[in-house]
Amino acid sequence: MGVRGREIDAGTIVLFGGRSEMGLEVARRLAPGRVVILAARRSHDLDAEQASVEQAGATAVHRVEFDADDLASHQPLLDKLVAEHGRIGVAVLAFGVLGDQVRAEQDPAAAVAILRTDFVAQVGVLTVLANLMRAQGDGQIVVFSSVAGARVRRANYVYGSAKAGLDGFACGLSDALHGSGVHLLLVRPGFVIGRMTEGMDPAPFSSTPDQVADAVVAGLRRRAERIWVPGILRWVFVVARAVPQSVWRRMPR
Repeated sequence: MGVRGREIDAGTIVLFGGRSEMGLEVARRLAPGRVVILAARRSHDLDAEQASVEQAGATAVHRVEFDADDLASHQPLLDKLVAEHGRIGVAVLAFGVLGDQVRAEQDPAAAVAILRTDFVAQVGVLTVLANLMRAQGDGQIVVFSSVAGARVRRANYVYGSAKAGLDGFACGLSDALHGSGVHLLLVRPGFVIGRMTEGMDPAPFSSTPDQVADAVVAGLRRRAERIWVPGILRWVFVVARAVPQSVWRRMPR
């Protein structure tokens, strides 16, 4: 909080993935004086998340049912949100799954399910959002990619390939939105210590949801197009891209 730069675009804050630790920390930082919408499955079970955002200073917090994999529901849901709560200032896409790599290598349905949530569903939401925000002439979108998609590793290639696809789509969409008044921030975090990675050994240059959220808000204020969290990962992956494939395929998750 207190990061210098331009103001965040006016309007409602919408968090797609209302249980995401990273997403909630971003929402908490943007909440003061704003209406915040938490969109998630089992939206009735978001008491703690709603209380946290209310305590951060939101003028109101609403919950809506959101099933990312129900692609046909994206347009009517967003139309309803705009009709009921007005223009969207910032939309944060923080839903996704890690999935089970071992199972996905054996079960095509499991592999497709990861890509459906982590890539296809994100494309659906992003396309609807981009059209809505173009029409209103402003707005900001936060997309969470990952270093896993910067160069896909054998150890988690299903999840990594979904993130690689999302990263490419978001970069292209950002270019398509240039000059429209709409700003897309693509975030490439490394290993984030939290519920999603519980039980896994932290990788080098790990971060916390708080650290990611601080970087996101700073990026929104300065209208950055892409950020790495922590920033050193940008240079780590300059080197990583030069690592021979015979070595890279043995790299851990």
